[in-house]
Amino acid sequence: MSALSTHHALWIGEPRFRKRARHFLRGYLVRVVGSLAAGDKKSDVTGASGVYLISSRGFRHNRGMISQPRVTVLIDAYNYGRFIEEAIDSVLSQDFPAEEFEVIVVDDGSTDDTAERVRRYAPRVQYFHKTNGGQASAFNLGLQKAQGEIVALLDADDYWLQGKLRRVVDEFDKHPDAGMVYHQLQEYNVHTGERRDGSFVAISGSVPANRQTLLCYVLYPTSALAFRRQTVEPLLPVPEGLRIQADSHLSGLVIFLAPIVAVPVPLAVYRIHGENLFHSPGSEISVERRERRIKTFGILVEGMKNWLTTHGHSLNEPGINEFFVQWSLSQEADEFAIRPPGRFRFFWHLFRYNYYFAPRLTWRLMLVNYVTAFGALALGYKHVYVIDDWISAIRRILRNRPQ
Repeated sequence: MSALSTHHALWIGEPRFRKRARHFLRGYLVRVVGSLAAGDKKSDVTGASGVYLISSRGFRHNRGMISQPRVTVLIDAYNYGRFIEEAIDSVLSQDFPAEEFEVIVVDDGSTDDTAERVRRYAPRVQYFHKTNGGQASAFNLGLQKAQGEIVALLDADDYWLQGKLRRVVDEFDKHPDAGMVYHQLQEYNVHTGERRDGSFVAISGSVPANRQTLLCYVLYPTSALAFRRQTVEPLLPVPEGLRIQADSHLSGLVIFLAPIVAVPVPLAVYRIHGENLFHSPGSEISVERRERRIKTFGILVEGMKNWLTTHGHSLNEPGINEFFVQWSLSQEADEFAIRPPGRFRFFWHLFRYNYYFAPRLTWRLMLVNYVTAFGALALGYKHVYVIDDWISAIRRILRNRPQ
């Protein structure tokens, strides 16, 4: 999941069980019809309809059904067997010609029943199992296998809403120079059943051309992203130190290669289940998870900076320096939760946050942040919540004041 999306992601969706039932039925029909069309070829290595791919788990897949797909749907999976069928069904049930898209699942060394569940979709779904190496290594393998001119990403614990694939392809057709199409998400908490509509900062066009646009650009999670494969090839391979947040390498750098298109409509569901590898809003974040995020931040930023400098960009260009300062401030917030800062350091953090995130903030929020920053000098990090309590109390009084 993406780095800067942690402060900007709240989503809502449609009724759970009706949605899942529709996905299951449509996916089931697609699998049955696909199996009938392919025929029973258990004893063949090749057939009239094409050549089988044999994964390291021994599953055979027939790619002859799709000679040259327009789109590759790439699903990365790691121990999400309990979710992956809904993810695949949501793809196979899209209102988009089946012969124009292929589906690839890259299993990053799962030890659960992921392989068994994906096997049921052969030959329609290609399955590749690899030794566990993290999300970046899974993306690298999947992108190496992809044939589509467009690659749409999906995490195995998420799923698409109807119309997603058609809308994404239409946007690429309308904007032939676009390197990425991304969209709003819905968020579904499996523990509470709550669904919320996600905030979405829609940035389209050439992002680095304008400082304010660059500083307003938010990176969203894997399942919101689709790329023109030719555009992202210069960004490959994704640094394999990125065991999580590999999507941020792609969406963070593609803006320097081509314009992008934002779709302010929820087209996929981000599922919160407590075991999300990066982003789990509303859940208590363990020290181990924070440490992993901090380490990933460092690898991600270093890789992005190296790529920019080797491709002719100066890190001192207007906007680019501030862009990375935003990232470092987000990293500091995680560090403070593990190692509380002194009063002055926390004050300076909040003061800089207001300055560098100003393009995203309303004047009211900036005012609250400045009050909090100066209050931190008196109260310190561990007691700054008192200021929030005061501000909340004042808001209640003003809201209940007789008109």
